Amino acid sequence: MTDRDFAIDQSPNAKSDQPTASDGPEERPLRPAFFRGWRRRCPNCGKGPILKSYLKVRDSCPVCSEELHHHRADDGPAYLTILIVGHLMAPALHWVFTTFRPEPMVLATSFTIGCVALSLYLLPRVKGAMIAYQWAKRMNGFGDP
Repeated sequence: MTDRDFAIDQSPNAKSDQPTASDGPEERPLRPAFFRGWRRRCPNCGKGPILKSYLKVRDSCPVCSEELHHHRADDGPAYLTILIVGHLMAPALHWVFTTFRPEPMVLATSFTIGCVALSLYLLPRVKGAMIAYQWAKRMNGFGDP
């Protein structure tokens, strides 16, 4: 063997056998995935529905076949929904009470209905957004080959 056989190509176009950061899985954009999840659509294609009933997640997307069964949303969407509803309704309750001084039963009834309606509206959207976040960050099995 000669010294030429052991020469290392130092040119910028040389391919090495060492893995680089660019050889890893491609980056999934967070913002589009998050908004697709908010709309209860597949975080990958944005066309297929992510939920098959009110809160039941599909095993895979019917359009692009992206597996969705890896999600670990658990109680997170419920906690976030309560947090959002509380932060929206508490100032509104204070403002309505100090400005209009309605009867206590009218105030309690109207804000109970408002809290329940807002919670029912937000819960599936927050769940879709949380699953899309996990997909974009390759958490809980979404990044496995």
